[in-house]
Amino acid sequence: MLLNTLLLALRSIRRNLLRSFLTILGIVIGVGAVITMVTLGNGATLAVQNQISGLGTNLLQVRPGQRMMGPGGGGAGAPSFKEVDAEAIATQIGGIAAVAPEARTGSTVVANGRNWTSSIIGSTNAWLVTGNWKLGQGREFSDDELRAGAAVCLIGETVRRELYGARDVLGSQLRVKQISCEVVGVLVSKGQGAFGNDQDDLVLMPIKTLQRRITGNTRVNTVLVSMMDGSDPDRVKASLTQLLRERRKLASTDEDNFNVLDTKQLADTLSGTTKVMTMLLGAVAAVSLLVGGIGIMNIMLVSVTERTREIGLRLAIGALEREVLLQFLIEAVVLASLGGVIGIVLATGASVGLSRLMDVPYLFNPGVNLLSFLFSAGIGVLFGYFPARRAARLDPIEALRHE
Repeated sequence: MLLNTLLLALRSIRRNLLRSFLTILGIVIGVGAVITMVTLGNGATLAVQNQISGLGTNLLQVRPGQRMMGPGGGGAGAPSFKEVDAEAIATQIGGIAAVAPEARTGSTVVANGRNWTSSIIGSTNAWLVTGNWKLGQGREFSDDELRAGAAVCLIGETVRRELYGARDVLGSQLRVKQISCEVVGVLVSKGQGAFGNDQDDLVLMPIKTLQRRITGNTRVNTVLVSMMDGSDPDRVKASLTQLLRERRKLASTDEDNFNVLDTKQLADTLSGTTKVMTMLLGAVAAVSLLVGGIGIMNIMLVSVTERTREIGLRLAIGALEREVLLQFLIEAVVLASLGGVIGIVLATGASVGLSRLMDVPYLFNPGVNLLSFLFSAGIGVLFGYFPARRAARLDPIEALRHE
């Protein structure tokens, strides 16, 4: 009986293909919008997490001042750090994988008759560890070069591309302000950062070289602390805070004149924000599913009116009310389910295309796709029941008289 009822429903849908298509259009748009929004939102969340993790593994960024002041660090009036502060952190706190003092400035760099404005960073080889940087070509700084403040540097992919093009850069000279340094390595590209900055637009040199020959001071803008896997971040941060308060001679009543940023907490915060936005966009898109359901109910009511004589004839020759009810209910569910399937197909294509356009990962979420399909079928049951009940309760005699 169920198969026969299904065939009757399909035959009725096929008789009015254009009307059936327009009926399910709302469901198609609703399902497609929900899946696309959620998929893109999940991809954006993963992209944010990847970009934050690109700053470093289990990384703490310590800067002077009570508030973060951007990549250069430095709160107004707060004393800067020294290299010895980084050495003390590395030797006196457990659970630390690497500690890198970092000094920054901006400058125009010149090579091959070309110039480019870039970030100049002074640090040690530990900076590569804290930031998850890999060498694409060349070598790290030697201990002698770090101690002596030698005129050597590593460059990012953006600087290499803008100044050297396809040429071999190892051993070439790069002028930074008044000094000329030898390029001993090229860093593997990282691309855009979490805050929209180009992570590859940099020149890295020994911190003593930057301090003595470029900035003319011994200030350290940031201390980067990479924790070991399995370390307790809260314990490490508490120990770090206590050590720096002692070294900066702060009384128990004084507030910290430095701040510690945990990049994992930052990633969790930004990910939570994007997840909330994803849920909000998905909820807004789901409203169109309700609109599609109302469209199905409207068309089914019209269908019942058009087929009154057919319904009366079926009831007159012995069809039960529940059979008529099931026929129209199945017809509504088939329409809604068909709209759900088409919506899933369109959403998959739109998600793949928009993910590439927005440069975010495409994450297929079977749960969202299945839930959207079941929700569309539920819409068919919900909004198809009233027209189906109305058809089943028609008086056969009155229905046969209907013109």
